[in-house]
Amino acid sequence: MTRRAEKILDMLAELYPDAACALEHRNPFELLVATILSAQCTDARVNIITKRLFAQAATAAAIIELGEDRLRQLIHGCGLHNNKAANIMAACRMLQQQHGGQVPRTREELEALPGVGRKTASVVLSTAFGQPAIAVDTHVFRVSKRLGLADGINPEKTEQQLMKIFPRHRWAHSHHLLIFHGRNLCMARKPLCGQCPLKAMCDYYRESVKDG
Repeated sequence: MTRRAEKILDMLAELYPDAACALEHRNPFELLVATILSAQCTDARVNIITKRLFAQAATAAAIIELGEDRLRQLIHGCGLHNNKAANIMAACRMLQQQHGGQVPRTREELEALPGVGRKTASVVLSTAFGQPAIAVDTHVFRVSKRLGLADGINPEKTEQQLMKIFPRHRWAHSHHLLIFHGRNLCMARKPLCGQCPLKAMCDYYRESVKDG
């Protein structure tokens, strides 16, 4: 881990002492469903939808019994809800058939589930099971690039770079810190650079704001 990366992590931890997963859940299954729903949808919106959904069906078996049409109705209002309903239903069937209704604890098994890619698997592994993993969403991708922590051309390359400079025991928390920074100060449009305590260490501020 580089000293610069360590200092950035420490500053973010001081700035966001409560940084954690914003998706409301009570167990790994609820987190899995919520993370699938979170693609192209805000966490706040997902929390509204999952509250409605889990009041009626909060297990793989219950969602299967619910049926895809009803599931689609309950998650309406979430982007791509038709595709997500189909994926969640298929994932629930696979969980029932291959895992006894339980969420698996390995990346390979998680990514075999319909609708689950690397980012979703990383969220579940790190948040539900405490395993070292970095989930690279749009915030992590943008903020890490602006801060000069990574210059990957895609999320997977960025993830690989971050894993090299952050120690394993901080991987899970690091992506929450970067997400919080992306939501609160380092937004995609009109980032609040003047208010950011990291601006002295930020490539984006130096190249696009201060010198621009």
